[in-house]
Amino acid sequence: MSPSAPGLRERKKARTRRTIQEHAVRLFTTQGYDATTVEQVAEAAEVSPSTVFRYFPTKEDLVLEDEYDPIIMARLAEVRPEATPIEALREVLVLAFAQVYERDRDTILTRRRLTIDTPALQARQFEHGLRAQRMFAEGLATRAGRSADDFEVRLVASVLMNATGTAVLYWAERGGQDDLPALIDHAFEHLAAGLPL
Repeated sequence: MSPSAPGLRERKKARTRRTIQEHAVRLFTTQGYDATTVEQVAEAAEVSPSTVFRYFPTKEDLVLEDEYDPIIMARLAEVRPEATPIEALREVLVLAFAQVYERDRDTILTRRRLTIDTPALQARQFEHGLRAQRMFAEGLATRAGRSADDFEVRLVASVLMNATGTAVLYWAERGGQDDLPALIDHAFEHLAAGLPL
């Protein structure tokens, strides 16, 4: 095992987290989000409600939380220093989505469809988006040697995050018929070209 590989405890926690989320998404899909309780999710996952909340602070987080952002941020720090923000995030996001797409495609699609169709999830998604945008701003600021609070850093992070979000939303609205990594790549290519219409 390499020094950076997760230990047994971390792997068990990741497995528990994934199991809870899988049961939650299945129940939300079959019973409806509002009709499903956290207690039902806990029972299906064979854990206590307090364990559910230890991994997912709110019911909405059972749909919205994922493991991708930390992976993306770690890879962003490794991209060649001369890459522009668009090049760096394009490289990282397309690679990250390509690696998880085959394994997680159906789950990502189901979670996005639930978010589109559920008002409570839409409200919480806004908070998640702001948090992710701040995280991307911090990563871009570190690469550029600037403050994450710098207006231009925040603007670039916002534009790149929204481009990614638009690609994912378009993909989900069309039932996942497009290739998501290719769609994200196209979004960044269009940004780099100056958004021609």
